[in-house]
Amino acid sequence: MLRKAKTNRLTMPFANIDGTDIYYEIDGFGDCVFMLHHGFGCTKMWEYIYPALVAQGYKTIRYDRKGYGRTANGVFCYDFYVSDRFRSASVEELEALRHWLGIDSFHMVGQCEGGVLAVDYAAAHPDRVKSVIISSTMCYSTMPLWQFNAQKFTKAFHEIAPQSQEKFRDWHGEMVEEFFEQFRRFGGEYGKDFFNLRPILKAVTCPTLVLYPDRSFLFEVEQGVAFYRWLPRGELAVLPNCGHNTYEEQPREYAAHVIDFLQRHRYGDAAQGATDAKPVTCAG
Repeated sequence: MLRKAKTNRLTMPFANIDGTDIYYEIDGFGDCVFMLHHGFGCTKMWEYIYPALVAQGYKTIRYDRKGYGRTANGVFCYDFYVSDRFRSASVEELEALRHWLGIDSFHMVGQCEGGVLAVDYAAAHPDRVKSVIISSTMCYSTMPLWQFNAQKFTKAFHEIAPQSQEKFRDWHGEMVEEFFEQFRRFGGEYGKDFFNLRPILKAVTCPTLVLYPDRSFLFEVEQGVAFYRWLPRGELAVLPNCGHNTYEEQPREYAAHVIDFLQRHRYGDAAQGATDAKPVTCAG
């Protein structure tokens, strides 16, 4: 397993976006990579991945989306989390943070629900995105998400493994049980009803890597294949004997795939259309 490395932490501040203090972390120098956490996560989930990117000359930007981690500030935004506005607001939040940091163009790595945000943003702002990497993200559902989640997430917070309770409590603080119980029901990027990303994938014109496990308890590997087939410039890599949380179960392989892909698409091409784009971007 990869070890957490000592990195050149530039800053750990908050950015005020539409009245919400968004917590973010920046490490490294060079080409920018936004790392987008999953629906149960926060910036802390990337602790074994981002140091490898920093070591290869990338600047990583991780942030807690509204309602998560240190951005939540002990308050669960239930109405927002289950609203139809969640996906579009998440795109607006990322765009506002990009502007606030003064970044022109960048790469994105999105885990599970973070991959939905990456796809939505890349479709809405193709001139800003150099490349996208998604892992363990649902492409489409065959039943409403409230029904799907009821079948998959059968345990309440007090019933899950103690180490998982400890991890989630570290990530989300005193409100962790309330967070978890809603996260496992419905809402967020996947919503409540049927979910389908396929129509929007044609609008993702940048190089995109689909990094999928073959042993996810949530999504069959065929979901990754569907992503690959619908993306105009998709690549597919399967992590064998790997469960859903790819970044935890195979961090070394995860980081190696990400770095290889980023190096092959370091300067992108779709992003070069941005009027203020530069070959290498950084913030701070």
